[in-house]
Amino acid sequence: MTPVSPSVQRVLSRNATFQQWQALLGNRSKRHRAGQFIVQGVRPISVALEHDGDFEALLRPVGFTPSRWAEEVWRTAPGRRFDLADELLAELAERDTDEPPELVAIMRMPPDDLDRLARPDGIPLLAVFDRPTGPGNIGTLLRSLDAFGGSGLVVAGHAADPYDPRAVRASTGSLFAVPTVRTSSAEEVLCWIGRQRESGTVYTVFGTDEGGETDLRAIDFTGPSVIVVGNETRGMSRTWREACDRVVSIPMVGSASSLNAATAASIVLHEAFRQRLTP
Repeated sequence: MTPVSPSVQRVLSRNATFQQWQALLGNRSKRHRAGQFIVQGVRPISVALEHDGDFEALLRPVGFTPSRWAEEVWRTAPGRRFDLADELLAELAERDTDEPPELVAIMRMPPDDLDRLARPDGIPLLAVFDRPTGPGNIGTLLRSLDAFGGSGLVVAGHAADPYDPRAVRASTGSLFAVPTVRTSSAEEVLCWIGRQRESGTVYTVFGTDEGGETDLRAIDFTGPSVIVVGNETRGMSRTWREACDRVVSIPMVGSASSLNAATAASIVLHEAFRQRLTP
């Protein structure tokens, strides 16, 4: 690593610093041990800056002429600064060519604290994704929560990683707009919901299942709500099913017996959004 100026350092080879960043792409254990993840793209980096994301570093190609956007981010975002060889930056961005993006950000993970989900203003609308296996589905659900006024996401149990590059890309920046918390068990979340109820925020827990006893359109989502989305293959765990106040189904026609988990959750979230917009 060769210093370029007092504030910018150069990485032109696969040195130890680069290898640490590279490990963030595919090694979940190292990613969480470092507490860092990689973000690229104009919208995700802009949303991270808008929502006071915790920037560890900004990386740019050596000797490039920045766009107005890249220049503004480089000037205003916190964190360390690095110039990288084109092929190294392209690799961190997981591009098929050696053409690098304008910027790549190394971000610090926020704490997995359920109290981050408490909504000081407005009526909370939370989603719990129970043991998801697809990182892309986590990102898709985050986009829907962001679009339809959701206040947070819990990724519960043995699950895919919301900081996996595939989840981060699929969220298109919504990971920074919607508080996201990982928990090891359903019991931890249910205890938190119980404490919220005791303090005056009385959540209703709604499960989603193709065999749900109540049509989605007959449910009142205007109060504090938790929408539980089951595993893509096995559905909700027994613990979550027993904890639900109601289990809802989505009316469908045609030969499809079920919907993609993130798609089904998005439909439920939109119904909650529609009800909350109605006077």
